[in-house]
Amino acid sequence: MSQQPVILLVEDDESLRALWRTALKLEAFDVVEAGDGLDALKLVEANPPDLVVLDLGLPHVDGLSVRQDLAAQFFSRTIPIVVVTGSTGDLSALDVACILRKPVTVDHVVRVVRRCVSSSTRSLAV
Repeated sequence: MSQQPVILLVEDDESLRALWRTALKLEAFDVVEAGDGLDALKLVEANPPDLVVLDLGLPHVDGLSVRQDLAAQFFSRTIPIVVVTGSTGDLSALDVACILRKPVTVDHVVRVVRRCVSSSTRSLAV
């Protein structure tokens, strides 16, 4: 019996996080949540997930800092990250599996998470 992939969902908007959590659980993912960057880093250190869905505009520690910290740690540097952001800035240099710009549909988030979890290669798709 195989385990469900663990997704760390890092989003400070509680209603959006609840919507994405429900959709991901319906797709047979095990979802762990954090409402800010500091909690996200603690959760990854305690139990590294299979993938992180990461908002960039977070309280306490922003998403870019979370990404940098995860990339710097041996135990977390290979975890795929899907950034979901309302930022309109150039993020092409950000080394993540995918960047989604808000507003984004729940179905799109689920499709991208499914693809990234099952993919053995990492690529940037904006």
